[in-house]
Formats: sequence, structure tokens, C-alpha cells
Amino acid sequence: MTPPHRTVLTFEYATAERARRVARSLRPEVGAIDGDRTTARLARDGATLECVVEASDLVALRAGCNTWLTLTGVAETAGDC
Repeated sequence: MTPPHRTVLTFEYATAERARRVARSLRPEVGAIDGDRTTARLARDGATLECVVEASDLVALRAGCNTWLTLTGVAETAGDC
């Protein structure tokens, strides 16, 4: 059964290689940080990275979105080094 709350975070990058690097950095976290109330999945199509966060309630959805936005920001910053 699909959780009742869902957000799709879409990130556009200048190149497909940049999107691939960010996605590769994030993949180990998928499933590792999911809880009883929140799940996430990643998909990449060329230079676009999509993160779908699903949750059983709005508080968990907000927390999940904050987590994935932070992780993505860290992956982007680390890739700039």
C-alpha cells in the first residue's frame, strides 16, 4: 500500500555526469535511513535526478524531505571539491 503522503524532489544539473555523481553519492542512503513512517527512492534520467519521499503522515514527510534535501546538498558540495 502506498503511503498517503508523497513529495517528488527534482534536481536539474548542468550535465548528466554531474547528476550521476550526485545520485551515486546518495544511493547508499536509500533504505539505510528509511524508517517505519518514511521511505525514499531515487531515479536519474540524464541530467535530472528525482527523489521521491513517501510517508505515513505529514510530520514524517517533512522530516524525510529535510533529510534528503540536506543529503543532496552535501553530495553537491562534496562534488565541487
